[in-house]
Amino acid sequence: VQLQAFGGGLVQAGGSLRLSCSASGFTLEYYAIAWIRQAPGKEREGVSCIGRTGSHSDYTDSTKGRFTISRNNAKNTVYLQMDSLKPEDTAVYYCATDLSGCNYGIRLDQLGPWGQGTLVTVSS
Repeated sequence: VQLQAFGGGLVQAGGSLRLSCSASGFTLEYYAIAWIRQAPGKEREGVSCIGRTGSHSDYTDSTKGRFTISRNNAKNTVYLQMDSLKPEDTAVYYCATDLSGCNYGIRLDQLGPWGQGTLVTVSS
């Protein structure tokens, strides 16, 4: 079971990026998925989560209105569209299965194994 995040890069403040989360060895549609980030020297932070069918989602306060999580179960992929990026969004972004089903917010203590992250750097 392994998840991998893609799509990071360098972008100017105010710009956009779309991250993708894909799985090898299992089917994502059976799991709620969360995005998490960790900036250098800082604690990891839950960013967003989405239920198995995509019918519900949640966001941390700092990303509400700027980030949008979605999923395409036919493509076995979960996305994180990030708009109006800010320098404080700079971090390595990871995706993980959300064992709480995204029913109680973004629960860092309810995450499955993380895969390889992707670095997002926002310049001012």
